[in-house]
Amino acid sequence: MTTVLIADDQAMQRFGFRMLLESQDDMTVVAEAANGTEAVRLTDRHHPDVVLMDIRMPGLDGIEATRRIVATGARTRVLIVTTFDQDAYAYDGLRAGASGFLVKDAQPEELLAGVRAVASGDAVVAPSLTRRLLDAYVHHLPRTPGTAPEPRQDPRLSALTDREREILTVVGQGWTNTEIAARLHLAESTVKTHVTRVLAKTASRDRVQAVILAYDTGLVTPTP
Repeated sequence: MTTVLIADDQAMQRFGFRMLLESQDDMTVVAEAANGTEAVRLTDRHHPDVVLMDIRMPGLDGIEATRRIVATGARTRVLIVTTFDQDAYAYDGLRAGASGFLVKDAQPEELLAGVRAVASGDAVVAPSLTRRLLDAYVHHLPRTPGTAPEPRQDPRLSALTDREREILTVVGQGWTNTEIAARLHLAESTVKTHVTRVLAKTASRDRVQAVILAYDTGLVTPTP
């Protein structure tokens, strides 16, 4: 049974999410929060598998709430539910540790699939869409120009083999496992093994976080 906490300042939105989630045999809503402070407190109390997190909430917003939940090291994963074409803070939410994001007007089956994916440890965002998102919002990176480390000097990459570094680079460029297998002449099962090792060695929670790492370390740069 996947347990879910809903964090949204709109009561009707929370009600709609609850009705949808609890219509499924494998999901249950354990709590609802109207702001980020409540979301952090109730997550600590209930330890849900997934938090559906809105970004724009009064007081403590969803980004900071996500950061605090992830910082505890608990198994809870955060799925941001926002309005992509209006919310320029989606990227910050991913940097804060969210495992993906969906738009609020996503089809019910998309939301349910997203919750299940995040609960199982996967990222919700498709690699190609992740690349477009990061390219659009890379200017939010809190970095002074010229201060990014050289990729080979960054300690987060020191444990990677040359092949694993190559895999991380193309993951950051938005390649799917199938594309990686075809272009690098590898079996797809081998690609999956490499990706799993990259995630483990870099302490990336999922593929989304690996893409962000590729940008942070300079392995991938945003397209003009």
